[in-house]
Amino acid sequence: MNILRNEQAYSNGGGVFSLQIRRPGLIDGNLEKEDHAFGPLSRIDHAKIGQGATIRMHEHINDEILSYMWQGEMLHEDSTGLKESCSPTKQMLMGAGKSFFHQESTPTGPVEMLQVFIRPSEKDLEPCVQFADMQLPKVSKWRLIAGPTESNAPLELRQQIIVYDVHGKTDEAFTLPVVAGYTPWLYVMDGKITAHGESLRKGDAISDTAEGLTTIQMSKDTTVVLFLVDLEAPMTLAGNFSGVKHF
Repeated sequence: MNILRNEQAYSNGGGVFSLQIRRPGLIDGNLEKEDHAFGPLSRIDHAKIGQGATIRMHEHINDEILSYMWQGEMLHEDSTGLKESCSPTKQMLMGAGKSFFHQESTPTGPVEMLQVFIRPSEKDLEPCVQFADMQLPKVSKWRLIAGPTESNAPLELRQQIIVYDVHGKTDEAFTLPVVAGYTPWLYVMDGKITAHGESLRKGDAISDTAEGLTTIQMSKDTTVVLFLVDLEAPMTLAGNFSGVKHF
């Protein structure tokens, strides 16, 4: 069982735009290894963005970027002329491929979200942007957000990673989804959980084998995001964000 605590994140920015940057592979505590990614799961930025902020038009190359919206609404604009908002019920995935430019802004209010950088299976794929309407379930259960083609997820990732979330109530317990060959990496977006005797709060993450990490229990109303990762999946290091191996 490996745990990455919130205080181990690298903080960048402040005021209207702040990031806590996590390298998922550091969950094993080995700071000396060459690559700080967790297989193709390269980097997770927990962002808080105030109303009226704009992250100006910038380029991504060979990054798969999941914008996981937890609170608020963000406006996406890109070099194709597309303007579209994403929110907790309209999630977004951008495949930068060989080159893609976009900008983000928060004209209607503050946002809290994850921006997840994933290494695609190969370099220089065609750029694409996807949005998926995803209503929150009326009862607490895992919601499938993104994954490869065979997962039938609402957002199609060009990599062997499957993403779920669950919004649970106090004292509810959940069994993690299991996919053969995939390893769980679980992030507490907000709230507090217990997992196999360990207490985790907002910003903490936990990982183990699928056999070692099987259930979680909510200690209060909590949102968690689960990444199931094929650690042996082919990947490219050509991404200008996802391809970076360490801080």
